[in-house]
Amino acid sequence: MVAQAQAAPPARRQYTHREILEVMSGLMLAMLTSMISTSVVGTALPTIVGELGGQNQYSWVASATMLTMTVSTPLWGKLSDLFGRKLLFQTALGLFVAASLVAGLSQDIGQLIAARAVQGLGVGGLSALAQVILGDIVSPRERGRYSGYMGAVFGISTVAGPLLGGFLVDTDWLGWRWCFYVVVPFAVVSFIVIQKVLKLPKVKRSTSIDIWGATTITASASSLMLLLTLGGVEFEWNSFWTYFLAALCLLMVALAVVAERTARNPILPPRLFRNRTFVLTSIASLFVGMSMFGAMIYLPQYLQIVKGLSPTESGLMTLPMVVALFLSGVISGKIVTQTGRWKIFPVAGLLIVALGLFMLSKLHVDSSQWLIGFDVAVLGIGLGLSMQMLILAAQNGSELRDMASTTSGVSFFRSLGGAIGVAAFGAILTNRLKDEMADMLRAAHIALPGGGDVKLGSPGAIQQLPGPIKHIVLEAFTRGLETVFMVGVPIALIGFVATIFLKELPLRGSSTPPPASKPLSKDDLVLAGLLLELIAQRIERANGERSALLTAVAQMAPPDDRTERERARSVAHSVLRPTSRTLIAQAAPPQKDLVTGGISQ
Repeated sequence: MVAQAQAAPPARRQYTHREILEVMSGLMLAMLTSMISTSVVGTALPTIVGELGGQNQYSWVASATMLTMTVSTPLWGKLSDLFGRKLLFQTALGLFVAASLVAGLSQDIGQLIAARAVQGLGVGGLSALAQVILGDIVSPRERGRYSGYMGAVFGISTVAGPLLGGFLVDTDWLGWRWCFYVVVPFAVVSFIVIQKVLKLPKVKRSTSIDIWGATTITASASSLMLLLTLGGVEFEWNSFWTYFLAALCLLMVALAVVAERTARNPILPPRLFRNRTFVLTSIASLFVGMSMFGAMIYLPQYLQIVKGLSPTESGLMTLPMVVALFLSGVISGKIVTQTGRWKIFPVAGLLIVALGLFMLSKLHVDSSQWLIGFDVAVLGIGLGLSMQMLILAAQNGSELRDMASTTSGVSFFRSLGGAIGVAAFGAILTNRLKDEMADMLRAAHIALPGGGDVKLGSPGAIQQLPGPIKHIVLEAFTRGLETVFMVGVPIALIGFVATIFLKELPLRGSSTPPPASKPLSKDDLVLAGLLLELIAQRIERANGERSALLTAVAQMAPPDDRTERERARSVAHSVLRPTSRTLIAQAAPPQKDLVTGGISQ
């Protein structure tokens, strides 16, 4: 009994539905503003680089945020274990606000890229810690009720960013700088809400930080992203830099494994990778990120360049995805709460994502807007069913001590997948676009002045090209994007296979029925009641000296400012003694004087 008491985690405070909604209002507002900042530049980027200069650094404005967000995600979860969830969440929010202001004030492309990189650090903290905090205040069984909202916010912000960016760019009296300013007021409101409503218990934690692990994990992810982002653009794939960055990535991964196995408080504890649920949800999240970000970054190019829509109109075309993602996320979350069954949703979701990408790959120059809207809605349904359910499955399959590491780990792999998807799909599109235009120009016997390639500017500039060349450019973009979306299909199917092998563990929570066990006999009940009463008396009479029994019982109380002896006595009075009386009462009829077991109080 003492051993079980020592192993039991401290009792957690039970939050009411209203309290959870209050906390979530701050979390969702922070996630909305931070995630919009990663996608809002999609439609504004041609205007931004046109004013600041630096066309050769075009991709870095978008990828700088994703890179730092990816490598920082696991660090925030571990730091929150050491210094507290609330403090770290507000720190990430403050970092994000400061970087947004600097980005809006940037005077050249270098300043903007640096500010966007710092923004990514804040976004990584907000996206990871929002899930960690939700896991702290809501049991896995009830989490499905709220996870749909979190997933919808993630998807809405990712999709609504281009719409907002297009509106700001098209509005003369605002301009692209407001793409960064507009999120600041919402972030400030979120900071105030979190300060007011989020009250987590104080928990004493170790203050050691895995510096070596943080360095190697960051270096491995950074070298991989540099390889995928710059390969084929700044240097050839068959070059010294390609092999150097690949070797550096492998070396850092090997050193990270050594660092995490020897660290006292590792960022990604090695025991996580012995957890089948964590490994499979991480793999599935990696491919979800690749499919989602890879599709969403390049869909606006099809809408603006091939279909000739304005930035605002192209943003409006993503609304079917927003609605589908929100509804599927909320409905699936409610079903999980009611039934406790969750596996069907990520399995079906990844399959639907693959179907949506296949449908997008069939779009062409003359595709109707109704068909485009239907295709992106299918993709939204799949993402809504899968994204948050993978987080839920990982959290439910982890130990409570690993909640933060598990959540930030899965988020890390999803962000890494997104970064890989953007870089890889970009390389595919660039190479296919170049080859297709060259082939069609030769077939049409069109020779450009100087023998160079077609100079591609903004979507508006492309629409002003001479008729034959414009047709070639639009057709080349269509074929290139067809390849991008088609490559996403097997990627989503790999994630689908990973979800199939997930084991559907029962969701933890008060609504989960206890496992069936052999009923205790009357003698067992009386003996258990007497032992609990004896423990309660021993705790009451403790003279202040530390003991294993006192420590074990004290751990059953929520962490607070009371001493260990005070908390142990509270447990003895409010838990052990009432339980003792209940057990003995169940063992004998009420008329018999066995309620107290004949033990003096």
